[in-house]
Amino acid sequence: MSRFRHALVLGKFYPPHAGHHHVIRTAAAGAERTTVAVLGSSVESIPIADRVRWLAAEHARDPGVAVLGDLDDHPMDYHDDAIWELHVGVARAVLARRAIHDGDPAAAPVDAVYSSEEYGPELAKRLDATHVPVDPARTVFPVSGTAVRARPFAHWSVLAAPTRAGLAARVVVVGAESTGTTTLANDLAAHYRRRGGAFASTTVVPEYGRTHTGHKLAAARAFDPSASLESLVWTVGDFVDVAARQAADEDAAAGASPILVCDNDSWAATVWCERYLGSSHPDVETDRRPHLYLLTDHVGVPYEQDGWRDGEHVRGPMTALFVRGLCERGVPWALVAGNRAHRLRQAVRLCDEVLRRRFTFTNPLQPPLP
Repeated sequence: MSRFRHALVLGKFYPPHAGHHHVIRTAAAGAERTTVAVLGSSVESIPIADRVRWLAAEHARDPGVAVLGDLDDHPMDYHDDAIWELHVGVARAVLARRAIHDGDPAAAPVDAVYSSEEYGPELAKRLDATHVPVDPARTVFPVSGTAVRARPFAHWSVLAAPTRAGLAARVVVVGAESTGTTTLANDLAAHYRRRGGAFASTTVVPEYGRTHTGHKLAAARAFDPSASLESLVWTVGDFVDVAARQAADEDAAAGASPILVCDNDSWAATVWCERYLGSSHPDVETDRRPHLYLLTDHVGVPYEQDGWRDGEHVRGPMTALFVRGLCERGVPWALVAGNRAHRLRQAVRLCDEVLRRRFTFTNPLQPPLP
């Protein structure tokens, strides 16, 4: 039987880490219901909605846990009674939302506050609840949000899979046939793997379009053994399937490393749809936006016909099609050109800048100095 009826775990979770998950699971084990309140401020660089989503995914199987977020831009001052009440008001509002969602508004009050923070006892007192300290000395999980923000790559292992997937920089290599997209994607991933540490497991999400083409040809030959690539009938559904599979494979691979390299993505399927059907289609289009596209230039790259490609004459128009689409979407992208080594150097420089921006976090609101 649970010791408490309704527990509260409150914090910034900026970002969520192993210590946070330990507090939440301890609360879930001791209470019938646990509300996790993600209270972020507008100065913080990770959206509250992202933190809520990551926490909800990680604790989806923990009974009675619900994660809700809200904006708390009130000043931080643990010695000011009026400011305390402002923060408690936001906490009560979140608890009321949980109760309303559960269909029982009267169940909003909590009888326990689980926390590893110094403010835990005072928060519990103001909510007329019992304070349950959880690893306040940080001996079980010697980590803090401040430490993670300062050195995210060094603390990559203390982040849960949904958080790692959400934080990882996603880089997509696209380009016309026989322009070195797969070569660059593999070289880029290998470069980051050699960095070791958090990057040791950097991987490439392979292009699914070619695999789909192979399956499509095998299916056609089941009807007609003489079927060839040239005789295949392409439909919108083919590109819908390619886009969906590419997106699913990308999401499944995200988080192994702070950077995920993709050989094409779901948006690229819309470009190939236009190539084969004359125009894209709303069912294929996507709103997914990686952090960087690298477009491989066809100029200076010898054309290699491997029996699966359309022909050298298509490369220039396809490069132009990619350029037009990337410009129209307004996404970050760059054209990489030159020999193999030069392309890799260009790509690494661009990716390192993405990583720098992606993993630089603004400071949260701080209490005044004593």
